[in-house]
Amino acid sequence: MTAQPQKYYSPEEYLELEREADYKSEYYRGEIFAMAGAGHNHNRIVENLTGECYIYFKGKSCRTYSSDQRIHIPANGLYTYPDLIVVCGKNEYLDDKKDTILNPTVLIEVLSESTEAYDRGEKFHFYRSIPALKEYVLINSRAVAAEVFRKNDEGIWMLASEAYAIDKNIELASVGLTLAMQDIYAQTEDLV
Repeated sequence: MTAQPQKYYSPEEYLELEREADYKSEYYRGEIFAMAGAGHNHNRIVENLTGECYIYFKGKSCRTYSSDQRIHIPANGLYTYPDLIVVCGKNEYLDDKKDTILNPTVLIEVLSESTEAYDRGEKFHFYRSIPALKEYVLINSRAVAAEVFRKNDEGIWMLASEAYAIDKNIELASVGLTLAMQDIYAQTEDLV
């Protein structure tokens, strides 16, 4: 028995398929990866963050997009859907379809057991090549824990803010936003 050859897709083929698909997929170096569904805490945290950010950014030049908004990183070819995107200033799009953003200021990923290693490792490595990106935020969906990585003036990424208790805050300095952990984790369940 012989193994079936792996089908590789061009970025154009991926976008054509993705724009018609009923589910979201990531794309990297010719391969398409279906994205897993999210659990209660993951969804609750994303909704809480969306609400807090909407109120804060109302009337300002920054805005948020949920996990249905695709981004593309030209430097490494990744197409993906972060859990929450903050864009400040004018959106830069991949093409005239205006469904793929190139210039996020802040990216937020809510960690699950199946995605944590990727979000902390390779995905963060990919994200760091986005020129406009200033902060990367990781929020744990299984325990009260949040980390904010920030790019300094020399272009070096450092852990800039972290919180591991419900009565603490994290700071997104690039957009002037402080988020209370109690607001991020409101109505979540069974945290360790």
